[in-house]
Amino acid sequence: MAHQTDFRGGGAPLALPDVPVLDNAVWASLDGPHVRFAERVGRAARYRDGMYAFAALADPEDPAAWADLRTLVGPGADVRVKPVHRVPEGWEVIGGGQGVQLVDTALRAEYAPEAVRLGPDDVPEILDLVARTRPGPFLKRTIDMGTYLGIRDGRGRLIAMAGERIHPPGWTEISAVCTDPDHRGRGLATRLIRAVAAGIRERGETPFLHAAADNVSAIRLYASLGFTLRRRSTILAVRSPGTPGEAPVL
Repeated sequence: MAHQTDFRGGGAPLALPDVPVLDNAVWASLDGPHVRFAERVGRAARYRDGMYAFAALADPEDPAAWADLRTLVGPGADVRVKPVHRVPEGWEVIGGGQGVQLVDTALRAEYAPEAVRLGPDDVPEILDLVARTRPGPFLKRTIDMGTYLGIRDGRGRLIAMAGERIHPPGWTEISAVCTDPDHRGRGLATRLIRAVAAGIRERGETPFLHAAADNVSAIRLYASLGFTLRRRSTILAVRSPGTPGEAPVL
């Protein structure tokens, strides 16, 4: 095996519950319910442009999967990958951080009558809200990944939202939870999380979500709603070996 650099985070592993499909949730989504959104070469895959900025490997410890990822993204390309602890020689780490995964263990799911379904026509307004609140990545085609719900004020302005993102078999991630700063403290995010979860539960699936490990306020909110911290993972931004525009090796 080629030399690899280790980026494993410290701390005791979290083992509640033992759901292997969630250990590599982006891959499980692209290889499963979201296969229609996948661009794939062998054991590497990513979402189509404008949907979700992460790529995934069938086995992050497999050098062959990294070779497939280089073929997929091309030489000298920047890509985000999770979870990953080590990168093969030749790959450059250009950024990264720690994330946490939480799963529904005691959430009260219920529909919110004031919540409205958001669609492609709402994307400009969604992107404006995301820019002001920074809940995490949301791109022009993220709306296609699942159901997104919003709450509007009396003037019709979008002031809060939440929706569905990656979709491993049997599970759906709740994402893009955000509220306009002028309307916080009213429980809007809570109502939207419960409403999105109700739709997930209706399909016979279980909600889960991700957060930055240092986003203490969000983690505290999710725990209060009935989510349990399951695991920590390392998120890396990497650059593939080679120079952009380099001819492929045949």
